Amino acid sequence: MAKLIDGKKIAAEVRADIARRGAEFARETGVVPGLAVVIVGENPASQVYVRNKRIACEKAGFYSIVVEMPESSSEEELLGKLEELKNDERIHGILVQLPLPKHINESSVLAAIPPEKDVDAFHVVNTGRIMLGDYSFLPCTPAGVMKALEYENIDVSGKECVVVGRSNIVGKPMAMLLLHANGTVTVCHSRTANLAEVTRRADILVVAIGKADFITGDMVKEGAVVIDVGMNRRDDGKLTGDVDFASVEPKASAITPVPGGVGPMTITTLLENTLTAAKEAVKAKKQ
Repeated sequence: MAKLIDGKKIAAEVRADIARRGAEFARETGVVPGLAVVIVGENPASQVYVRNKRIACEKAGFYSIVVEMPESSSEEELLGKLEELKNDERIHGILVQLPLPKHINESSVLAAIPPEKDVDAFHVVNTGRIMLGDYSFLPCTPAGVMKALEYENIDVSGKECVVVGRSNIVGKPMAMLLLHANGTVTVCHSRTANLAEVTRRADILVVAIGKADFITGDMVKEGAVVIDVGMNRRDDGKLTGDVDFASVEPKASAITPVPGGVGPMTITTLLENTLTAAKEAVKAKKQ
């Protein structure tokens, strides 16, 4: 039976440490780390994520605001709001909740967030720095996965790592972080031939493809570590990941559940990035 990688438990411990360090930083500098989350429209899943982010900030003792904009907001209006937040000294991190309504260009919006306040690490400057291994911020989900592996003493070095999914948000940066940790990395996607043959080679398998229960037990090597980044809702309303837990869990040595696995770690990294941004802002002021 696989060891369950309990993201909630790990996140609670890491967040307590972030809150302690944030309070210490505020005492020393008089600066409270601040995060602004911008949401456009009323996507129910996005609203849940935003609420969870706000609650996490409050528990960590951070300053936090949520900017809610109607679905009909123009790109210009959104860019104007980002300009305001860019110039607000109380705000060290800015996050725009994705997906955006179809009439708004996502790339233009992400480019408008200053790299030093880009706590999602989606700006082209930050993605380039991640490629080079010289970064201030890491994308929240891949960094959360790495923190969970570290917490469970799962060494990536020398391991065969397979990432299923090549999105800019998870798949590509996940591959880079595993590579920086000296893993041997293969990235799979919808055009990969003989996918099961590739996934069966993995010592560490990270799945972020957005298809419910897509990876089944016959696609997993005995004793593999399986990280499920997926979050899908079944017809009965229950949440499930991209991994068929029932068939994969007996073969894995360790596995993340959905919910309660990677999700809590993502928000934990967001808090870490916000604290880092606040520290960098104070440092830049002194220079």
